[in-house]
Formats: sequence, C-alpha cells, structure tokens
Amino acid sequence: MATTIPTDAPQEDRGSEQSIEQKAIAGLSQGALVRRRFLRHRGAMISLVVLVIVIVLAFTSVGTVVGGTGKLTALSDGTLSIDGYRIPGWWPLNWWTSYPIVNGGQPTLTLWPFSLGEHPFGQDTLGKDIFAQVMRGTQQSLTVMFLVGVLSLVMGTLVGALSGFFRGWTDSLLMRFTDVIIIIPIIVIGSIFGKLFGGNAIVFGVFLGLLSWTGLARLVRGDFLALREREFVDAARVAGASSGRIIFRHILPNAVGVIIVNTTLLMSAAVLTEAALSFIGFGITPPDVSLGQIISEYREAFRTRPWLFWWPGLFIVILALCINFIGDGLRDAFDPRQQRTVGRKAQRAVAAIPSVQAVQMADVPTSFDDPELPDAYLEESESRAARDEDPATRPDSGFDDDDTPQGGRA
Repeated sequence: MATTIPTDAPQEDRGSEQSIEQKAIAGLSQGALVRRRFLRHRGAMISLVVLVIVIVLAFTSVGTVVGGTGKLTALSDGTLSIDGYRIPGWWPLNWWTSYPIVNGGQPTLTLWPFSLGEHPFGQDTLGKDIFAQVMRGTQQSLTVMFLVGVLSLVMGTLVGALSGFFRGWTDSLLMRFTDVIIIIPIIVIGSIFGKLFGGNAIVFGVFLGLLSWTGLARLVRGDFLALREREFVDAARVAGASSGRIIFRHILPNAVGVIIVNTTLLMSAAVLTEAALSFIGFGITPPDVSLGQIISEYREAFRTRPWLFWWPGLFIVILALCINFIGDGLRDAFDPRQQRTVGRKAQRAVAAIPSVQAVQMADVPTSFDDPELPDAYLEESESRAARDEDPATRPDSGFDDDDTPQGGRA
C-alpha cells in the first residue's frame, strides 16, 4: 500500500520552490550572497573578464606615463620622448614615432595561425603604429572613466544621502547647490579645460567627475526619502543607533542598486564624452592620443583604410558595454529585493515530487474492469455509488436514512 502525505504537512515537506531557495542560501552571510549572485550572472562575468583583459593589455603593452605634461621633448641624441616618467611595456613600438611602412600599412594580425606581426592594427600614412596608438587611447579612456566613476559615486551618494535623510534646511541647501551644478554645460566647460589641460587625462577626468554627480544625487535623495520612513529605520532609532549608522548601515544597502546602476552609466557616459570632446579637438590633444582623437584624425580614410577607424571605435564600444553589463550584475547582486528564481534542475526535482492527491489516489482503482479485483470489492463499490446517486441517502442532502429531516420532528 502506498504511503499518503497529510494535507496539513509543512510547506517545506511538499518541495515548494520557496523552500528550495531558502535551503540554497541557508547559513550564508550577506557578503557571501552578494558574491554568489554576482558570480552567477553570466553577462557580468563575461564583461568583467573582457574588461580585465582590455585593462591589462592597454597598460602592459605600450607602458604608461606617470606625471609630466604629456608633451614631446627632444633628447640629446635627437629623438623625441614624452615629458614625464614612462614605464615601458612589452610592445617595442610607441605611439608618437613614425616607422617604415610594412605591408602597405594594412594590419599584419592573423588569426590562423595566430600572429601579431610587426603592426597588428596597421599603420597610417606617416608610418605610426595604430596598435600603440589604440592602446594609449584606451589608457586615457580608462583613466577618465574610473576617475569620473569614483568622484561621482562619492559626491552623489554623500549629497543625496544627507539631503534625503535630514531633510529641512539641509535638503534645501544641498539641492540648491545641486541645481547650480546642473546648469553648468559640461560640454562647453569640458572644451575649455580640454584646451588648458589637453595632455593630462587625470585633470580631465577629475573635472568631469566634479560635474557629473548631480543626477545620481537626486536619485539617491529620492530613495532615502522613501526608505527613512520604513519600519527597520524606526527600529534602529529605538535601539539607539546614530544617524551615521542608520544612513550607512541600514538605508544605504537598500539603495545600493540605484547607486551602482547609475554609477556605471556615468562611467560609460564618461568614455563617450571624452571621445566626443577629443573628436572635435577639445579633449586629449596631440602629441598624446585618445580613441576619439584617432577616429577624428582618420575619419577621411574610412573607405580606403577602414582599419584606422574600426579599431578605436571597437574599443570604445567594448568599454561602454562591459561597464553596463557589470553594472547590471552588481545591481542584481546587491539589491536585497532581488529574488533569484529556482533553476531548471530544481524545478524538475519539484515536478518529480508527487502531489497529495496523486498519492492518495494510489490506493483507489481507476477502473472496475480489472479482473484481479475481488467480487466483494466490486459489489461494495457499486452499492456505494448507488447510495450517492440517491438524494435521500446523500450525506449532505438534509435527510437521515429513515427519510426524516435532520433536526426536525417525525
């Protein structure tokens, strides 16, 4: 005889999806949950790997320059060098020297068999190595991107959190200051600073970061205005928590999804802004290079030598997409309101568990034509069916077996 499951069995004994989720995260800390969710986000992990490869390739191939103005200086032997301390890389060519043209200036990169050749991304008409230029331009874009992201994250979160939590005169003062920063045209002021500090990506990135945090501050303020009225904030106040602890330990983790997503959007927008200003000649200026400047310099050769246009454009797209996908993964990982759905294997396991009705029907025959059933069982079943069809003998008909109304007089 099959074993039946009582209908009042606990929810976890029935194999529900919620119980599977709870068992999967049982005993894990908040940090472990964030790390687990982020590592399971395929798009974010692929983008992170690609971004790390691009960063390592850009900063180790042609080296980097620390300090200085980024302008060319003549050495005693008549050669040119970049002003500042240069850390050399494994690529023997630099981005400002003209070399003898090889292969008609076309890229020497081959995928099968894999070979970089002397100039994997090709050369321009002057013989400059496009690979070295693209790697140096990627360095500039990455520097601007991370500076804008860090400054916008710190200033936007701080201003928005203080304004939304304390309200009153603090909110009015900080929001009026935010309104003043919003009306400053970033493109126009960026053009001026680009001309003044065109060879220094650090100054350019700091300037953009000091003007790009306003939208993030408004969003953080809106989240704090809503979260400060929640029950867990009242409980923290009753427990004696200070305002700083409530802001950074209780409210901020619940607003981290909005902060992360908008910070990554600002970082990707910084890459495009720097490329746009360099394209029109008001960003990173020669002799230093940037991706936008390379596209601007070789835009006339798009039909005859398209490789001069494709490579810098490709790296701009890669940087912007990687940052956006990583932001999506971080949002899903940090946001406590995000619920991970049960996987396919768990769903199949739940579907394999028999329901209560199916287990209870295991002892009941589905047909009376089975020859192995005893005659007494068949007769009892037929008589039971006949009684159920008679309204006078139906249990819920209101009549007893002696045709007397229940609860009435004979």
